[in-house]
Amino acid sequence: MTELVHQLITRTAARVPGREALRYQGVSLSYREFAGAVEAFAASVIELGLERGARVAVYAEKRFETVIAMFGTAAAGGAYVPVNPLLKADQVAYILRDCDVRILVTSPERLQAMTAVLAECPALRQVIVMSDELLNASPGASPALVTLPWKKVMSPASKPATHRVIDQDMAAILYTSGSTGRPKGVVLSHRNIVAGACSVAEYLELTQDDRILSVMPLSFDYGMNQLTTAFLTGATAVLMNYLFPRDIVNIVQAEKITGLGAVPPLWIQLAQLEWPESARQSLRYITNTGGHMPKETLARLRAALPDTSPYLMYGLTEAFRSTYLPPSEIDRRIDSIGKAIPNAEILVVREDGSPCAPGEPGELVHRGVLVSLGYWNDREKTAERFKPVPGADPGFPMTEYAVWSGDTVKTDEDGYIYFVGRRDEMIKTSGYRISPTELEEVIHASTLVGEVAALGIAHPVMGQAIVIVAMAAGDAALAPEAIIAYCKKQLPAYMVPAKVEIVTANLPRNPNGKIDRKQLAAERQDLFRG
Repeated sequence: MTELVHQLITRTAARVPGREALRYQGVSLSYREFAGAVEAFAASVIELGLERGARVAVYAEKRFETVIAMFGTAAAGGAYVPVNPLLKADQVAYILRDCDVRILVTSPERLQAMTAVLAECPALRQVIVMSDELLNASPGASPALVTLPWKKVMSPASKPATHRVIDQDMAAILYTSGSTGRPKGVVLSHRNIVAGACSVAEYLELTQDDRILSVMPLSFDYGMNQLTTAFLTGATAVLMNYLFPRDIVNIVQAEKITGLGAVPPLWIQLAQLEWPESARQSLRYITNTGGHMPKETLARLRAALPDTSPYLMYGLTEAFRSTYLPPSEIDRRIDSIGKAIPNAEILVVREDGSPCAPGEPGELVHRGVLVSLGYWNDREKTAERFKPVPGADPGFPMTEYAVWSGDTVKTDEDGYIYFVGRRDEMIKTSGYRISPTELEEVIHASTLVGEVAALGIAHPVMGQAIVIVAMAAGDAALAPEAIIAYCKKQLPAYMVPAKVEIVTANLPRNPNGKIDRKQLAAERQDLFRG
């Protein structure tokens, strides 16, 4: 029975040592080699003085060293903190300070970019650089900061005993992308991560013959889960730092990828490309997370990949994954986010915690082993989001906590769940509450746009006015009037946008690849002010 994160690797290595665990830029690492590297890294950080539960940040693009450092930290009894490589030095420094990171693992280029802020991280003691060269401590850093090359770290002088941990201990902290304000660190136990791997591997029916393309950042919960599901089942994780959507199609073809996960903005781009026959033959399934996939996009993907099973999923970092829609239900319930994943219970409740009737909007509440341990260093926000399970038997002697998502959903008569909108993203205009996701879905169906975002902008009369920011599909010219005219035909008057703005570049993304509505709204906050 696998109980701890690093055991996903060691137990698979004992079972199938020669199978390919990781592949990057045409080079492979077997499970035997991978497990040995994880053990060596764990021994080294223990030798460096890493204490039980101490944090190790990994700030680098996807490569072998990145994955070895993450799982090696877990094997040592520490907690790994994967930092999105798109973040800038000040953002990284905030994370290092917030959770008192003791060891930073990074590339030479990123270390150089971090030089000016390392002195602001007083808990930091060592920097491990993904280079075989001996490097000196960065100028401006604390004199106590030691810089070590990767080669030395992977050749520990001894193999000291690692800290003993149990499955309830902290294994990782994932920081939310947070386009405005400071990101929150979601604390995950070994149990959370392993249970998530088991649940997703079950409904995706993963086997050791699968080859999973790792496209999403490893700091994103599903990006990390793609690794853990692979290691649980003995599958191969193919690491990729892509530049263009066409690169993804090419690597699916070259590496005979069977599983591909992405977020809606990327799927919209991938749906516009030609998929070669060899890619069609190898790709067994695709998964969508991080937002609603437009129906038009899904239809294009299904036409391009007729033998590929699409899984539509919903999740939140605080509980990783909550629901999925089986491919067999897509034609009947294309708008649904499905039902609870294995080993989770999903409730839809009113403000007082009582259950909603079918069709009645309410808040999604996730109960079960995937519920994380809360937000690092933030008891107030933890108390706001992690609350007692609604409807619990009062005779039960201990309080069980669930995560209250802040998302509004509803169910049908068969219990399938439908996303309505995020509480903090709902547009309130002239007394109506409107889901931006619903608006975006309608406009996508026009086939006029390649990307679109619906925003609520402060208005002196309406409270908020609906503003649409869109990029034309392909090279076609697009006038704002065309979108407004389409909306007037499809929507009630109160949902018709007050203003449409056409842009020529892709809409901004947050570090996890989702369209950044908050940034777009902040840039237009004075649009209707005199």
